Amino acid sequence: MPRMLDVSEDVRAEIGDEEADRLLAGENSPGSYDCTSCRTPGDSEQERTSTVLFVGEETAVLAFAHASCIPSQVVQVAEDQLQGAVRSITGSDGAQAPAGGEQAVLGVTSGLVLIEGDLHPALVVEPTAPIARPGTTGPDQFLQLLVEQGFQAVADLASVPPALPGWSVLLAMGQLHAVLQPGANGGGQVAWWQAHQPLQVTDGWRAEANKSNTVLVFAAPVGSIGQQPREDLLRDALDRAAAAGRLVAAAMPLAGT
Repeated sequence: MPRMLDVSEDVRAEIGDEEADRLLAGENSPGSYDCTSCRTPGDSEQERTSTVLFVGEETAVLAFAHASCIPSQVVQVAEDQLQGAVRSITGSDGAQAPAGGEQAVLGVTSGLVLIEGDLHPALVVEPTAPIARPGTTGPDQFLQLLVEQGFQAVADLASVPPALPGWSVLLAMGQLHAVLQPGANGGGQVAWWQAHQPLQVTDGWRAEANKSNTVLVFAAPVGSIGQQPREDLLRDALDRAAAAGRLVAAAMPLAGT
């Protein structure tokens, strides 16, 4: 029987009318699947289902999601990210990322942060070493470089930081892949931070991110936060960094799932 599939115009344009029609007729689509967003089972014969096409430089992967989680769409993903997602590799909490135009090792921690009575999914970014301005060997300029990109200094965690236009957080196939920033000269988004391997997030974190479609990204210089084993300790470290003038933040939408 025909599947209850949604195929967006963008997805149809990528896969072609013939393949899209076969999907809609139920020829090439599974009845049951694991939602690429919430990772729980779905059934395209019983509930509305979105087709989500992940596209890399050389590889494209068609996935399925509950229509109530995300709409049918095309998600542009770096080739190595897509290969990693296909292999479902998990682990590493650090990554190479361009910071101010130079390579730096950034540690990324995920957690839920309570602000104004609500839990917010957050990422905390902290380099493993000082980051100088490109082309110099001067003092640590990590926070200043981010302020120049539009991040806001955080004096306390009493309110949600403002949105940063053009930036987003890529959560694909239920895992964290990258923080994206605007490309040069008005081009498409590029990775500001990119995971070596897709990072696991908790079910609670993913649920809040999908509900609000927003992730708070905090950043602090090396030695400000550290790897905190619990969310209450992470919050304490964020409060200390903010009070010391060593914290910037921005709110970013989810890109993809």
